[in-house]
Amino acid sequence: MLKMFTTQLTGLFKRIEEKAEFSFEDGARLLAQAPVGDGLIYIYGTREMKAVEFESVDGGEPFKGAKVLTLSEVEELSDADRVLIFTRTSSDEAALEIASILREKQVPFVAVSTVMDAAIGDLTEFADVHIDLRLTKGLLPDDFGGRFGYPSSMAALFVYYGLKFTIDEIFAEYEV
Repeated sequence: MLKMFTTQLTGLFKRIEEKAEFSFEDGARLLAQAPVGDGLIYIYGTREMKAVEFESVDGGEPFKGAKVLTLSEVEELSDADRVLIFTRTSSDEAALEIASILREKQVPFVAVSTVMDAAIGDLTEFADVHIDLRLTKGLLPDDFGGRFGYPSSMAALFVYYGLKFTIDEIFAEYEV
């Protein structure tokens, strides 16, 4: 079972990397604007995506210039700041609430989520850059025709590191 899960997870990472190649670059460039100017990069995750928040500030290689976004801080953001939102699906209500405030305050942001059914008013419509996790169902089949093994936080961490590495490359290139 673990071998099959590993194979499926590797395939998921490869699909994300291939389909979102330009979004990684665009997202990293958008986020990198904050520390170059007077802003900060804020990271917001819903439910299991809090794993990305923890990794970004408390992990072995913290994201320099990044801070976890709390609901109370949203109103204090300026257009110099940038936000990175992680949520399971693009229709998540908590993420949409934050996205709406960010849009109103003209704070650019990158959203990372699975697009289940593109709907009017979902994160893909609000975000300056959206990266699709492409995780619409579990990776493994069960004996009853269903699926299990839904590694949304693992996929989100993969995207987080892709963005972080790209931002680090940008900073190294411009000696920031």
